[in-house]
Parts: sequence; C-alpha cells; structure tokens
Amino acid sequence: MNLRGQIRTAVLGFGNPVRSDDGVGCYVVDQLKCQVADSSAITILDMGTSAFEVLFQLQGHERILLIDAVVHSGEPDGTLYKLPASEVKTAIQDDPLVFLHSLKWDQALSYAKKILGHQYPEDIAVYLIAVSNTKLDIGLSPTVQAAGDKVVHLLMEDLKSASAVPV
Repeated sequence: MNLRGQIRTAVLGFGNPVRSDDGVGCYVVDQLKCQVADSSAITILDMGTSAFEVLFQLQGHERILLIDAVVHSGEPDGTLYKLPASEVKTAIQDDPLVFLHSLKWDQALSYAKKILGHQYPEDIAVYLIAVSNTKLDIGLSPTVQAAGDKVVHLLMEDLKSASAVPV
C-alpha cells in the first residue's frame, strides 16, 4: 500500500501494434491512460511498443547502422560479421513472422516472481482476448477493438472499486 493506504496497482498491456489484432493490449493501456487520473496508486505500462517507438524515429534518416547479436553461427564468440547491402535487401520480408515485443504475459510474470521474491503479489488477474489476425497491419479489427473496449470498461470498474482512487 502507498502512504494513503491505497492498493498500488500495475496494469501491463502486451502486444505488437503493427501486427493487427496482436496490438490489443497496447490499445487497452492507451485507452486507460486517457481515462485514469494521475495517481500514485496506479501505474499503466505498455509492454509492447518500445521497439516500435524507435523504428518510427527512423523517419528522415538517410542511413541506418544496426548492431545486433547472432546466435548459432558456428563461429567463436566475438566473431564479427558485416553484411553487404545486397544481402540486407534480400533479407527483407513483406510479412515476417516475428513479434518484436520480447516477453509474453506468462513469461513476464515468471520473471516478475523471480525478481520480486516475497514481494510478488498474490492478487493477479489476466485478461486475454482471442485473436486470429496477427499479420503485418496497423489497427485492430472492429471485433477485437470492441473486446478491448470491454476490457477497458472492466478494468475501470475494477480500479474504481479496488483502489479508492479517482479514475
């Protein structure tokens, strides 16, 4: 509890906003941020977009230098590779099956439990929204957006009753 006796609540949204309906967790936390008053009792975290914020900042650049690790290369650790531009161009895919957010919700909770130890909260709820479209596309389908709006409503009701914080 915080100094005012309020239960501190963290709301985490997972998803990939450029993978169509996979971005619903990001959508939900964005909507909550618009509706929840500033409070020391409620923390809203978007767990799925930081990589995309960086990618969108690439606009206007004429050159990109990228550094990453490679695994299973068969070479000793520390071996350096520099790909020629022709190979980089052939590696680009129209619809690559990759999710740039690195943790799934269950993995995040596993790490949180390990990190927090005895401070890991017992009161945890997980809202899952079934989706089938995770293709490279920006925006949610109307059906998934409606489900996201329902979760926003449920969370707002939960936060109002649990935290005694104006939301």
